[in-house]
Amino acid sequence: MTDAIWSALVDPHRRAVLDLLREGDRAVGELVELLGQSQPNVSKHLRVLREAGLVRVRRQAQQRIYAIEPGPIAELDAWLAPYRRLWNDRLDALGRYLDDEDGVGAAAHAEEPS
Repeated sequence: MTDAIWSALVDPHRRAVLDLLREGDRAVGELVELLGQSQPNVSKHLRVLREAGLVRVRRQAQQRIYAIEPGPIAELDAWLAPYRRLWNDRLDALGRYLDDEDGVGAAAHAEEPS
């Protein structure tokens, strides 16, 4: 995984672009409208995403249509997988602990006289 991917993803505006593209391919003008940013600013973010390999562009008449490039996203997902397992294991342990505490609390309340 390249530093360009991390550099591209660190910016919240570029993550917002990816969120919109996750819903489907979009023209630059549509992204400008949805993001509420200037066309030059959106184009700058798209250029960074394209150079990082996260999006691809195609021409359709006078428009440039952008889409997510799934390869680098899959690479990122594969890199995160061991960490996700770590988080899931810890969350599962927390869930078991809370379930046990609920059981203890419920049993204690059941024993209390009314």
